Amino acid sequence: MTVARVLVVGLDPAKIEGWDPEPVQAALARGQARFDDHGIGADWCLVAPDENPVETIVEALIRKGYECVVIGGGIRTHEPLLELFEMVVNLVRQHAPDAAIAFNSSPENCVDAALRWLR
Repeated sequence: MTVARVLVVGLDPAKIEGWDPEPVQAALARGQARFDDHGIGADWCLVAPDENPVETIVEALIRKGYECVVIGGGIRTHEPLLELFEMVVNLVRQHAPDAAIAFNSSPENCVDAALRWLR
């Protein structure tokens, strides 16, 4: 049986100035546990917008074949990061063209976003 692979691209809470990373890191752990509960292989690509995330994201996208890429709400909903969001979508289209693209609203519901496209 082949295990579905999902890549989650989001902001690294430990590298965002002014954020308390602990609640987000705890939510990431709960999100990973939900992937595990569903038997879905999940990798996390957490980036800081001011650290040239393109290379990190491309490396993550080409590391494995992914059926779905979930783009996190922190990248998607924070207006100053609109250009980063556009870049992530286009990087997925370029480097993982067969992967579905899904959107979450929190680290804990990443699996729900992915399942919409993996069923």
